[in-house]
Amino acid sequence: MIGRQKEMALLEELYNSTNFEFLNLYGRRRVGKSTLLTTFSEKHNCIFFTGQEQNNPLNQSDFVKSVCEYFHCPFVPQFKEWKPIFEFLTDLIERDTSNQKIVVIIDEFPYIAKEDPSIKSALQTVIDHKWKNMSNLLLILCGSSVSFMVNDVMGSSSPLHGRATHEYELLPFDYTITKDFYPKMSNIDRVITYGILGGIPLYLLSFSDKYSIAENIEKGLLSPMSVMRKEPMNLLRMELREPLFYNSILLSVSNGATKIGEISGKVYEETTKVSKYIDTLKELRIIIKSVPYGEKDASKKSIYLIKDNYFKFWYRFVFPNENKINLLGERKLAENIASSLSDYMGLVFEDICREYLINQARNGKLPFIPDGFGKWWGNNPAKKKQDDIDIIGIDGNKGIFCECKFRNELFDLPELNDLLDASALFKNVSEKYYYLFSKSGFTQAVKDEASKHNITLVTINDLFA
Repeated sequence: MIGRQKEMALLEELYNSTNFEFLNLYGRRRVGKSTLLTTFSEKHNCIFFTGQEQNNPLNQSDFVKSVCEYFHCPFVPQFKEWKPIFEFLTDLIERDTSNQKIVVIIDEFPYIAKEDPSIKSALQTVIDHKWKNMSNLLLILCGSSVSFMVNDVMGSSSPLHGRATHEYELLPFDYTITKDFYPKMSNIDRVITYGILGGIPLYLLSFSDKYSIAENIEKGLLSPMSVMRKEPMNLLRMELREPLFYNSILLSVSNGATKIGEISGKVYEETTKVSKYIDTLKELRIIIKSVPYGEKDASKKSIYLIKDNYFKFWYRFVFPNENKINLLGERKLAENIASSLSDYMGLVFEDICREYLINQARNGKLPFIPDGFGKWWGNNPAKKKQDDIDIIGIDGNKGIFCECKFRNELFDLPELNDLLDASALFKNVSEKYYYLFSKSGFTQAVKDEASKHNITLVTINDLFA
């Protein structure tokens, strides 16, 4: 298993605890939750049960079989409710003489709880009356439905509210994981690969450092045998009741409709309906709401963007070109896509640079710790036109201002001057630091300015240093 050292350490900490522990683990589909739990379960005594999209009696029967297999029961009893099932499990745990912590993992918990919500009350009862006093028990509930795991399992109206000792959202990897997935790949190709695939483990496995970017797109994404060819649409079908409407929303956003009114116009639906569907896509971690740095979430300038890199790439290059795949073939289309990636990588590169700054902050390598990072856009009175700053982070009178360029040209002085002019709009920030990110490097004029001021120059190789 590549990565996840931090998460594995957390699981080991819970396992070694002298108290009853209950972890609510969730994260978007494909992010690697089951792989993490499977790797952990191979090291310890675990009852590992995965809920299925089947009726309640079958899930109950399968769970009891898993329990009996672990405890080597002479026969498998039959139950019709979850409460006696957990009482049966409790009795077996109390009789256990191994002196080892027993781990009970219920993966895909939403499949069970949506079919029979009483399982939550049954767990609440057994936790309150028995399990909370059992030092040899670790319970892990896991699910891909983020909103369900947060609201229906742990929310204030849920019977399980307040019972979990730990909650954890398993997030996609940041760009640095590409070093481990592709040790022989150049740093520029790693950045491009991350820009295409994002940090989802399953997606990252579709590329190889044996191939060029174009070859990877051809073999890993466009091939009719690749699971990635239809992955976004398949995921929507798995998660949602009206996948075609969600597909229309995502295609509209990809084509530049970023405000609710614009999206509504593109899909020919009322804004109230579109807003609800966008909220669902936000919960799936596919879309993100963005507001100018420093403004409130209700800002009228708010826009919606596709957050997941592969969804962003797929709706830009794959879905609209299905007919071209058939006409040109996978190889030719892959070459065309690879040759036009610089424009696509612009916004994606900003996200990568933001991840770099976050890592620098965690490692104590920034001049100060800002109150988060974001993008700013708005009116520049001096220029009498709209302006923007790719990345900005402020704390009191201190500010970090960044410009990110992913193109085959040196970062030149006019671009630095544009950033200096935009940063002047923040008059309350008296102590300013500048970070310039460039794919191709910097002109001598920019290097000279950097040596005189608080300007840090960051190359692609610096991102992986």
